[in-house]
Amino acid sequence: MATPRRHTAPSTAHQAADALPPQAPAALRPAPHPPLPAPPPATPADAHHTALAHALRAAERGHPVIPLTRGKLPALRSPHHDHGAADDPAAPPCHGACGRLGHGVHDAATDPLAIRRMFAAAPWATGYGIACGRPPHHLVGLDLDTKNGADGPTALRLIAEAHGFHLPATVTVLTPSGGRHLWFTGPPAPPVANSVGRLAPGIDVRGAGGYLVGPGSLTTHGRYVLAPDAPGRPAPAPPGLLALLHPPLGTPTSRPHAPVRTRPQPPAAALLRFVRASPRGQRNARLFWAACRAYESGLGPELAERLVAAARHTGLADTEARTTVASAARR
Repeated sequence: MATPRRHTAPSTAHQAADALPPQAPAALRPAPHPPLPAPPPATPADAHHTALAHALRAAERGHPVIPLTRGKLPALRSPHHDHGAADDPAAPPCHGACGRLGHGVHDAATDPLAIRRMFAAAPWATGYGIACGRPPHHLVGLDLDTKNGADGPTALRLIAEAHGFHLPATVTVLTPSGGRHLWFTGPPAPPVANSVGRLAPGIDVRGAGGYLVGPGSLTTHGRYVLAPDAPGRPAPAPPGLLALLHPPLGTPTSRPHAPVRTRPQPPAAALLRFVRASPRGQRNARLFWAACRAYESGLGPELAERLVAAARHTGLADTEARTTVASAARR
């Protein structure tokens, strides 16, 4: 006697698949294949070799380089770190005359053998720095921040407008934090000094004795990359910009028996626009900078109330705005 065939129900997975309408969202449909694994992150060795390759290419273009750590610091420790107590405190610091590595930006080189030697001595290096102020380009870097409420690109644009100079297209490096570095060539002398926020909030200057993180470097926050469509060579720094960067910033430049020439100051309208465009977190800093420029140009008493009103427009309290302007007047 034939055994009657039992009707077996389809599996739960098949039932669920058959029950879904054709237009069901993809996220609800069973995946035909398991997803592919994500590519593995770059190993330290990979990042090291990538940084070395980029550093060698930069050196071919005449930029002296040094290896950097993920923290953007020189990767080689000073050979004099153990001798601070024994050294003569009156002696000048060693900038590499001892022949050993570990003197920071003073080690920067364009010679491929010297670069390979530095990277071989620092296998943990995942980036490289480009020395500023060194021949043949005498590089000047502008670090434009957009973090913590800063708006360096807008500040630079307003400064260029206020001082009547044009910012040419130049090498631009995008930073992991959303900022950017602009590279310019400068004259051999006088040297451009390093500064942080002195030109305007959100603008740091890299000059003689400083360095810029090179594109292709991997840091703890991400990788530095060249901006798309940026020129391959740095443009000359506009003379109007150099006039603002030469030290000491904001002080008169004079020669014996020559008339004193002061740094030109932004016109009133540009200062007011600069304050009114302040983002949250930079309102006080921008107001103080603008008020200082106003008092340096002799417009302080005339512009004080208008600067306070511009700051109130951004949401800054009246008392805080007046205190900031008063501090600039006493500076």
